[in-house]
Amino acid sequence: MMVRSALLNVMMGAARKAARSLVRDYGEIENLQVSRKGPSDFVSSADLKVEKTLRQELKKARPAYGFLMEEGGEIAGDDKSNRWIVDPIDGTTNFLHGIPNFCISIALEREGELIAGVVYQPLGDEMFHAEKGAGAFLNERRLRVSARRKLEDSVLATGIPFHGRDGHEPFLRELGVMMKNVAGIRRFGSAALDLAYVAAGRCDGYWEAGIKPWDIAAGIVLVREAGGYVTDYEGGNKLLETGEIVAGNDHLHQPLLRLIKSAHA
Repeated sequence: MMVRSALLNVMMGAARKAARSLVRDYGEIENLQVSRKGPSDFVSSADLKVEKTLRQELKKARPAYGFLMEEGGEIAGDDKSNRWIVDPIDGTTNFLHGIPNFCISIALEREGELIAGVVYQPLGDEMFHAEKGAGAFLNERRLRVSARRKLEDSVLATGIPFHGRDGHEPFLRELGVMMKNVAGIRRFGSAALDLAYVAAGRCDGYWEAGIKPWDIAAGIVLVREAGGYVTDYEGGNKLLETGEIVAGNDHLHQPLLRLIKSAHA
């Protein structure tokens, strides 16, 4: 029987509690107050409500830990070694359009290292969770990255820069190279779920640039604990700083890095 740590139980409990209002709001999207952070970048009253619940629940369990949150920014804690990295709704644009691909993402960073992650897709009740050294799971089922060895058999996930965001030209170069080498490319609209899908073997790989720490922190733990590799574009570990990420299994990760490098040569 799978035994979860108290820490992971806290994270999962917070995600489930916050998801209740999220599911209710999803059923009444037309009534939500929505404001614009920037071009094509929205925040809804649902984001703020979920983030507030997550912060309350996590703070109650670990009062001294700090936070890095999409809407609330960085909040220092008395314990400088630990901080929660939280995205209340990853896939807000999907959520606001009634597209059911969005999730809550919570990660714990300790001494600069990501050690636990939860990605919860409430509409399907899919709780992806992982802790360093303990494996990755979807609900109670152990996860493994896919075993595909050839790029031409692989389906990749990615994100597309939208109006008001930089990186359109570099992305089009990367896409042009990838399209010629893989079986398919999917744009689901949630980086956290993209990484969860790589951990679950639903997608064989994922790449994106211009991404924020709260979008990918939990998913990084999931992929690594499911036996996959996650790096920045240089093959290093500065993902949260650079906003560049490449994920895949041990057969595909290096070929994906080479393709990205070739797109910018």
